[in-house]
Amino acid sequence: MDNSKHKEEEEEEERASGEHEEKMDCKSSHASIASMDNEDGGCDDDDDEKRAIALGPQIALKEQLEMDKDDESLRKWKEQLLGSIDINEVGETLDPDVKFQELTIIIPDHSDLVLPIPFVPDSKGFAFALKDGCRYHLKFCFTVSNNIVSGLRYTNIVWKTGVKVAKNKVMLGTFSPQKEPYTFELEEESTPSGYFARGSYSAKTKFVDDDGKCYLDMDYYFEIRKDWPTTA
Repeated sequence: MDNSKHKEEEEEEERASGEHEEKMDCKSSHASIASMDNEDGGCDDDDDEKRAIALGPQIALKEQLEMDKDDESLRKWKEQLLGSIDINEVGETLDPDVKFQELTIIIPDHSDLVLPIPFVPDSKGFAFALKDGCRYHLKFCFTVSNNIVSGLRYTNIVWKTGVKVAKNKVMLGTFSPQKEPYTFELEEESTPSGYFARGSYSAKTKFVDDDGKCYLDMDYYFEIRKDWPTTA
């Protein structure tokens, strides 16, 4: 009887140990998946709107300029931020307005590609074509009106045959309204090279501010070729 009871206790301990190991394996597997998700970014581009920073109530720029006008230090700081803006032309609109005019693809040893925004696709549906292995950098031209836009950032995602191959996020900064357009140049990049890198790509470009407001959400196609397209 004692041996039988001892055997039952051992079997019970083995079952408990097995259940514990199974739970540990499940936890390890879940942790590995979470780690992979984080390495891949952990979120989609729509999270820009979900993570909008709470900056408090928006105030019309004209009201901002008139606030604390007797405080010299604040006045000088606002003048430095806003430059030579004419208060009579500002109006009392709360929301800033950002409009993108064009994108220039600057390529060493090749003529620049100046593209109006939104892009105008060619007969094949491509917004532009680049040579494989070429160096380039992007320059955006845009205007800001009505109010200050805070934390304007650029996001670009690229897919090839349905697989995400690149994701780029860049903080442009904070911009005050002015008549003259702003230009912002990104760092130099290179297109992939080789036979398998050539072909058609799809992309999504977005510009969002700290309030989660989207000023441009553009889907398009482009092509990477062995040689530069011939111009007529």
